[in-house]
Amino acid sequence: MTNETVTIIDDATGKKVQMPLLTPTSGPKTIDISALYKELGYFTYDPGFMSTASCSSGITFLDGNKGVLQYRGYPIEQLAEQSSYLEVCYLLIHNKLPSKVELDEFEDIITNHTMLHEALKRFFSGFRRDAHPMAIMVGVVGALAAFYHDHMDIREPEHRIITIQRLIAKMPTIAAWSYRYATGKPFIYPDNSLGYTENFLYMMFAMPSEEYKPSPLLAKALDLILILHADHEQNASTSTVRLAGSSDANPFAAVAAGVAALWGPAHGGANEAVIRMLMEINNSGEPLQNFVDRAKDKNDSFRLMGFGHRVYKNYDPRAKLIREICHQLLNDMESTGEQKKLLETAMALEKVALEDQYFVDRNLYPNVDFYSGIIFLAMDIPMNMFTVIFAMARTIGWISQWNEMVSEPGYKIGRPRQLYTGAIDLEYVPVDKR
Repeated sequence: MTNETVTIIDDATGKKVQMPLLTPTSGPKTIDISALYKELGYFTYDPGFMSTASCSSGITFLDGNKGVLQYRGYPIEQLAEQSSYLEVCYLLIHNKLPSKVELDEFEDIITNHTMLHEALKRFFSGFRRDAHPMAIMVGVVGALAAFYHDHMDIREPEHRIITIQRLIAKMPTIAAWSYRYATGKPFIYPDNSLGYTENFLYMMFAMPSEEYKPSPLLAKALDLILILHADHEQNASTSTVRLAGSSDANPFAAVAAGVAALWGPAHGGANEAVIRMLMEINNSGEPLQNFVDRAKDKNDSFRLMGFGHRVYKNYDPRAKLIREICHQLLNDMESTGEQKKLLETAMALEKVALEDQYFVDRNLYPNVDFYSGIIFLAMDIPMNMFTVIFAMARTIGWISQWNEMVSEPGYKIGRPRQLYTGAIDLEYVPVDKR
């Protein structure tokens, strides 16, 4: 905070209004326009809120120009290399890294709350057998409010923590069961002897008729993906959770709204789009270079999915971290048939993007969605589960942002304004005279 101000002058009246200029810990200075309507009767116009700070937050910082991403001040590179997803969850909730005792206690709480209420199994059965797993997840997450309503006083910090722990613990079970139901497979209950990501893989792929042991490398890759997707500042789904929660809606409803927003292909479907693009390239029978040339042609609608980023104008820092384990996974696994061809095409595209001057000059490097899509493909995770796993990872970010908002004294219900461009003062005409 500083004493700097920005002066707004109304040319029509000559009236001057001084707006405080806020200085963040890092990032662009921000003009506080909250008095603009009160003093001058004006709104601001900013479609998509591209230049508007909707809140103040101390959770996640990113600098797209420099390729920086930090959780609670810790660089994503350090967390990815040295931490675990559950430790990152603790950090986002409590604004500090846990001690060994605190982390052990937290992991124990999460492990012992992964079970869903047995009656929720019947809720799953209400969906069509071919329902999309994201449709199931939206419904089941919202329904948690009907099963766990004993600690939903949002004004009570202890209740908020209990709800946060429940969501972190139960989201992998909901995600896995959404997949099992959509594929007609029996539900697999959580195994408390397994870690967080191992347990998810177990519930996804185990069968009652045979033993299943999650691969340590797959679990490590998945844990990294969860860390890299845990939070990403005020994106569409996070803003949705905050807006829904600002009405004092229960946290399960707010998170369900976030799941719904993430389901949009422009937000959470990027890694699925990568695999569909690889399929399109392979099924065409055309040389890869044809598609590269098309991507360079501004008059061609074809785009290489998974390259570049809307926010990061430099290399996506998450992509650097996930690339190494992606290559490690591909080197260790045995793929055959269609999967092998898709992975070979993906690696050929990566080589082009990293070496072709056209892509280098435009910073069109492979992003986190490119590599996560390939990893999911290598793990035999179906495409309709990609966004489900994204939602599982982002739950901690959503609920931490919600908790931060409702912890603030005097927070207000969200009420965006509009620039009205419709008709005005029309006279109603009775139906028999139209």
